[in-house]
Amino acid sequence: MSRRIRRMMDKDKMRVIGLMSGTSADGIDAALVEITGRRVRLLVFEVFPYPNALRRAILDLCRPESARLEDICHYNFVLGEVFADAVVRLCTGSGIGPGSIDLIGSHGQTIHHNPQGKRYARAVIRSTLQIGEPSVIAQRTGITTVADFRPGDMAVGGQGAPLVPYADYVLFSHSRRCRAVQNIGGIANVTFLPSGGKENDVIAFDTGPGNMIIDGMVRLFSRGKKHYDQNGVMSAQGTVDRKLLKEMLRHPFLRRRPPKSTGREEFGDEFVEHIYRLACKRSLAGVDVVATVTAFTAETVACAYRRFLPSQPDELILCGGGAHNKTLVEMLQSKLPEVKMLSSEDFGVSIDAKEAVSFAILAWATIKGKANNVPSATGAAGPVILGKIIPT
Repeated sequence: MSRRIRRMMDKDKMRVIGLMSGTSADGIDAALVEITGRRVRLLVFEVFPYPNALRRAILDLCRPESARLEDICHYNFVLGEVFADAVVRLCTGSGIGPGSIDLIGSHGQTIHHNPQGKRYARAVIRSTLQIGEPSVIAQRTGITTVADFRPGDMAVGGQGAPLVPYADYVLFSHSRRCRAVQNIGGIANVTFLPSGGKENDVIAFDTGPGNMIIDGMVRLFSRGKKHYDQNGVMSAQGTVDRKLLKEMLRHPFLRRRPPKSTGREEFGDEFVEHIYRLACKRSLAGVDVVATVTAFTAETVACAYRRFLPSQPDELILCGGGAHNKTLVEMLQSKLPEVKMLSSEDFGVSIDAKEAVSFAILAWATIKGKANNVPSATGAAGPVILGKIIPT
């Protein structure tokens, strides 16, 4: 073990940068936090959008029909460089020297996630693949890097997702209030924190699509001129088509019991194009389709709470890009009228920064030797320390 890592294990206060690129593949979220015990303070946050050509290349890697082995190999290292550049730019823009940063926690970019597994010999093997080579990040920045968190959970029978419940417990658990933390990124996931609960009382799972289908419909109906429904303006102009909504709610993932996780494999381009064809057959206007798929996201969240949570939370804490969609938030509130709606901003964590902050916390726990998966959320056989450490 390097002397630098030994020193970090003993430090009371650490500065950690968390890096996140989600299923929407629109850029890198970079958050610098200061962690003292269980106190987490966000110092700097920045989003570094991908150039259009790089984003298209990443999305091609997520599609079986377009992914090529040599491209997966190539872009693993390309993204390592891009992630490292995000760290350098974050430090330069904030005037904080890289030498003052103890650690980087990088989620990488998921290009395939198969939590149901595939049979090999007599066993079913679950698998996942995140690219963004951490060795490149560590060498370019000179900062010890922790990455590749999902496989450790899968190695002990878990689904490798959701990963953020450990961080949610650190950030938001309360002795007297029952809370749900609802992230709405490309995929939506919930962390249920019972009042006064311990880590093994946490329930967490993917509720279904978040922005993924909404974004897909906006791109299709705008012919690529728009990539998302800013502030929910399009959906606010439309009317929900109940017949199409009912068809979407038949998706088998929604009835599957937790632990469960999902991604582009179930709610990506193929599903979006299927719904688009159904909408065209019914001659629905674009704004009506966007309203309908927005209602679908809200309904899947509310249904998941009713079906799979032991009780309704006192407070719901929203984060992720979907929390900016006013129409989606209003739909969600109408379906959960008894729940107080908050956002991570109310706790000092930017809506957009929260997942990047989570990976900083996960990396901190790894270096401290703390188990940072939540078996009750992932289905793992037990607690393990996630992540691979690349020392410098």
